[in-house]
Amino acid sequence: MKVKAIRIHEYGGPEVLQLEDVELAEPGEGEARVRHTAIGLNFIDTYHRSGLYPMELPTGLGSEAAGIIDAVGPGVTEVKPGDRVVYTGRPADSYTECRNFPAWQCVPIPDSVSDEQAAATFLKGLTAWYLLRRSYRVQPGDSVLLYAAAGGVGSIASQWAKSLGATVIGVVSTEAKAELARANGCDHIIMADNPDIAAAVRELTGGEGVAAVYDSVGKDSFMASLDSLRPHGVMVTFGNATGPVDPVAPVELAKRGSLFLTRPILFDFIGTPAELKAAADELFGVIGDGTVKISINQRYALKDAAQAHKDLESRKTTGSTVIVP
Repeated sequence: MKVKAIRIHEYGGPEVLQLEDVELAEPGEGEARVRHTAIGLNFIDTYHRSGLYPMELPTGLGSEAAGIIDAVGPGVTEVKPGDRVVYTGRPADSYTECRNFPAWQCVPIPDSVSDEQAAATFLKGLTAWYLLRRSYRVQPGDSVLLYAAAGGVGSIASQWAKSLGATVIGVVSTEAKAELARANGCDHIIMADNPDIAAAVRELTGGEGVAAVYDSVGKDSFMASLDSLRPHGVMVTFGNATGPVDPVAPVELAKRGSLFLTRPILFDFIGTPAELKAAADELFGVIGDGTVKISINQRYALKDAAQAHKDLESRKTTGSTVIVP
């Protein structure tokens, strides 16, 4: 069957995204065919497009989507036609009307969660989950520093961290985003253009520093993030918005109070059906009980995926974004 899908044939800016007709085979062994109703937009999509995270070309883009199971292949018992599901995973190819995907990675969507909410939050929400519950497990009374606090991951993580009893210091780029971050639970705001973020953090924490830094910015913020930590603090670098972090000598961690450094990725935390279910249950739990409220602030048609990338990279978006096929 023919479906509309975004493809790239070379790395580059948003202009390399092309809407094409592609042939979709019948689902194979262990696969389910998902007809998408909503597709999530994530900053990692821009890394794939630019070649920062190389893939074999030509390729699709997109790492999460929600939809309806259309058909299943041989041996599938996890889902059935008609089920509402959401997924995240590789290969990147969710910018399409319909695709085949491993059935065990297709997670049923609870009745209390809409398709758009699921698509807009599954990858970002699971990212917030592994940051706050696995990379550094936030404890009541902790202070944490969160970059891009008004973005997709940040909007979820700030609410969740606040509910866990943390004092949340958010970094944002505009006053409008500062207002949004405060509404999502940030106790304090530092502007991204502050020339000494670490000094601002020290002032806000009585000189102590924070228990953990959740840094999606990468190269430009890395050393300031290290300088913001208390002794034995945890540096969680999980994104490269300004490029990959330069090599760092381990002695830099020792000089700042025996720090811990981790560079986690989601899929190392959800590599089995049991791990994926546990993570999804915890995420849907905090969404379902209202602890985390989801704001879908932008919607784009599939044909306008390039514009979505332009807006995302120019910091015009807030909260979560969906692409509607």
